Amino acid sequence: MKLRWVFFCSVLWMSCQNDNSTLLIEQQKEAKKKEAIFNTINRGWEFDIAPMDPQTMARIGTWNEWRNFLREINQKPKSTLSAFQKKATVLVAKSNELLLGVPQEFNKPQVRARIMVINTKLKSMDLYIHLNQIPDDKVVQLVGEVNTEIEYLQLQLEEIVQRSLIPREEGEPDFQKMKDTTRAIPNTPINH
Repeated sequence: MKLRWVFFCSVLWMSCQNDNSTLLIEQQKEAKKKEAIFNTINRGWEFDIAPMDPQTMARIGTWNEWRNFLREINQKPKSTLSAFQKKATVLVAKSNELLLGVPQEFNKPQVRARIMVINTKLKSMDLYIHLNQIPDDKVVQLVGEVNTEIEYLQLQLEEIVQRSLIPREEGEPDFQKMKDTTRAIPNTPINH
């Protein structure tokens, strides 16, 4: 009876040792995988924001949300994967704020739409980087897409400024009012 008990305990002890070594091996594999994901995201996390035309910069100078967004996007996390996760969440918050302070001159549907696209891309990136199995290639791809969308937004802002610099011809505002079809509809109801 005692021999069975010793045998049972030794088998149990050996099985626990095997479980611990298996667990240790799995933890090491997971750590290597996370390190590879971190390295991929770290290499691909390059936001390349081109400088804008000085006239455009002067006109958006009061847009504090834009300056805060650019400052935040240009600060790259360095240490851990969780630092990138926190940065992605902060970037989403900063892009949400962009719509709040758009200067009147730029508060147009095309500008607001471009801001919403940037916001959507950043939300997608934030979602992917917080998954248990992080698709690092998708996160890096979204960084590139955000770069492209920021460039498109800047080009849109510059186009608005350039159009505003074109002098209007005499009578042009009246002509544009005449082209407005909504003005042709009478405001008073017709009684029959």
